[in-house]
Amino acid sequence: MKYKALTLYLCSTGLLSFGQQIRILSAGDSLPVPFSTLIVKNKFISLGQTADEKGVIRYRESETDSSRYTMIAQAVGFERYEKMVTGIEMNKIKSIYLKPVTNLSEVVVTSQYAPTTAERSVQKIQVIDKEKIQQMGAVNLQDVLSNQLNVRLQMDNVLGAGMSLQGISGENVKILLDGVPMIGRLNGNIDLSQINLNHVERIEFVEGPLSVQYGTNALAGTINIITKNPSTKKYILGVSGYYESIGTYNLNGEADVYYKKHNIQVSGGRNYFDGWNPTDAQFLMPKDHIADSTRYKQWKPKEQYFAGFAYNYTYRRLNVGFKSAYFDEKITNRGYPRAPYAENTFDDYYYTKRLDNHVFINGKLSDSWAVNALAAYNYYNRVKKTLYKDLTTLEETLSANSSDQDTSNFTLLMSRASFVHTRPASKLNYEIGYDVNYESAFGKRITNQLQYMGDYALFVTGEYKPWQKLILKPGLRYAHNTAYNTPLVPSFNLKWMLNSRHTIRASYARGFRAPTLKELYFVFVDINHNIVGNTNLGSEQSNNYSVAYNYRTSVEGCRVKFDLNMFYNDIHNLITLAQITGTEYSYVNIGRYKTLGTQFTNTLTFKRFSMQTGFNYTGRYNQLSETEDVPQYAFSPELLENLSYKFIREKLTLSVFYKYNGSLPGFAVVNDEVRQTALAAYHTMDATLSKLFYKDRIGITLGCKNIFDVRNLSSTLVSGGAHSSSATSVPLSTGRNYFIKLSLSLTKE
Repeated sequence: MKYKALTLYLCSTGLLSFGQQIRILSAGDSLPVPFSTLIVKNKFISLGQTADEKGVIRYRESETDSSRYTMIAQAVGFERYEKMVTGIEMNKIKSIYLKPVTNLSEVVVTSQYAPTTAERSVQKIQVIDKEKIQQMGAVNLQDVLSNQLNVRLQMDNVLGAGMSLQGISGENVKILLDGVPMIGRLNGNIDLSQINLNHVERIEFVEGPLSVQYGTNALAGTINIITKNPSTKKYILGVSGYYESIGTYNLNGEADVYYKKHNIQVSGGRNYFDGWNPTDAQFLMPKDHIADSTRYKQWKPKEQYFAGFAYNYTYRRLNVGFKSAYFDEKITNRGYPRAPYAENTFDDYYYTKRLDNHVFINGKLSDSWAVNALAAYNYYNRVKKTLYKDLTTLEETLSANSSDQDTSNFTLLMSRASFVHTRPASKLNYEIGYDVNYESAFGKRITNQLQYMGDYALFVTGEYKPWQKLILKPGLRYAHNTAYNTPLVPSFNLKWMLNSRHTIRASYARGFRAPTLKELYFVFVDINHNIVGNTNLGSEQSNNYSVAYNYRTSVEGCRVKFDLNMFYNDIHNLITLAQITGTEYSYVNIGRYKTLGTQFTNTLTFKRFSMQTGFNYTGRYNQLSETEDVPQYAFSPELLENLSYKFIREKLTLSVFYKYNGSLPGFAVVNDEVRQTALAAYHTMDATLSKLFYKDRIGITLGCKNIFDVRNLSSTLVSGGAHSSSATSVPLSTGRNYFIKLSLSLTKE
């Protein structure tokens, strides 16, 4: 009887009526949370209502109801709100603020005083979260960056994938793994296909110099790959398998165990690629390679093994731990059978090993002081081996040509720590820190086969708030290097929050790239080569200017975020390999390079649908414009369109990733004649379908990559004569392929 009376009462005076209203707002920006839900219940009844597109829920006010109810407000992407109230007290509530879920994919740490959201950071930081990585079916960093604006990928069938950012080559992009620099650059680039994402939580992407905090190479930008943080669940066990129709077979596994304040993570796996030719069938299965021309592959067979271990201990407000990662890769380049009888050939093998270890401590030392410190040892080994193979007996012998064999070893011993003084009510917060790097290079093509270089730096930054909506962040780095004169590196960042919807960021930063040990001490002299290093090299230096405008709002339940960015880079003392005398080549500081551009992105989210549109227009400096009648800049456009729709009840997500890369024009001198060059434009598109089963423990992702079947790009050289040109083909990707990924996860709270 009491239950029926309460039901009748709530229906007549509660959520199902109109008059009084409660607004559901986001605590992060005070914007409405459309289509959120509010539930009012006690032990007898539970009634709920969904907010409209303005986050408003209407009900009839009651002045006499003293019964106690539990109010529960919730929405996707926000923490659950729960409060005990009487009917009378509920009438006084005009707004409910939901806290955005602060999960790892929304938090940034790169160059920050403390973990914060990307929108609150002073620098503009883009986050590629785990959800996008999974939806793309991305295996390595190359897969993810193929869908990033202002990034161009360069492919080599042996050296792997390189990149450029803001029109600047990848040797000026700092790549970090949990804040530790990655080593092992070949021709200036780190092979992006070697950076596996099986245990990665998110990728933080910063355009423009961060040289104050991270030193050399952080001139064009910084990419910080963040692995999964420890969980407080008793255990998490996971395994996944991945297959691509071009002959890729991957298997990964991981375990995460928590006991009291201790956490241990173990991960590992194997990636295998069987090689690919344009003439291959759509679906490939492993098979033995016979001794004819089919043994040669345009895209070389590749086998990778990787493993990781992490330990974390929480002591009061500090996290202390150790992380280790191991990587082993073998690339096989089988040669064509040699004329005249096709009975022998030369095969190349490339072996790469990486070992990255670091210890860390971060967290609060007191209410106003925090520490973020780490010490690391990285090892990189690359071996090239060429074998003469008898295709009749299958016997192999080492090639007698010394240039066919090569071994390179690099090590990095580093330590970086920053101590941050922060108080929420203080107008001035600041950071002081040190950064020590000790590198070595070993190889037959290094002077005396072994060389070292030490870099010892101090840096300081500050955040000053003249008033609440304006933040000024200056920074300065001073360093001593044992091999070259280091520049003084300043930076200045500004963030001005006009209101909750409009934000302006501006920055000036000095960047630099130190000459590498190879450029300083390289020696390669034989019948075909005469290249020597230059110990008098100075560092490349740049001035970067950028400004960004951000606008966000909610209109009729549709969340809109608009970003407009402009940048300008001016690089001096560019290190260039130049002809010195006769046949001798060496590295010199003679180059100058500039880039400028503009970029905008627009993100729209409505209910379960999200769309991201982006456009980028970058100009690259033509150095020939200083002496020849050619344009000073060559401009190239990019266009991005990503779509995603979630079926909540079915736990199904449909995603499409599209990018257009415009033609890359330029100029070159060939036989004393200025000629125009151009790398052809191309389109890429991937589509995926992801679904969760069995209480989200089983996940499956199906997709098609490279839908437009782009394989090679035309590189054109136009001569002075009318309509006269020559073209070569530059490899870009394997053909259209289909993939499936299946994952299983078991968790105990």
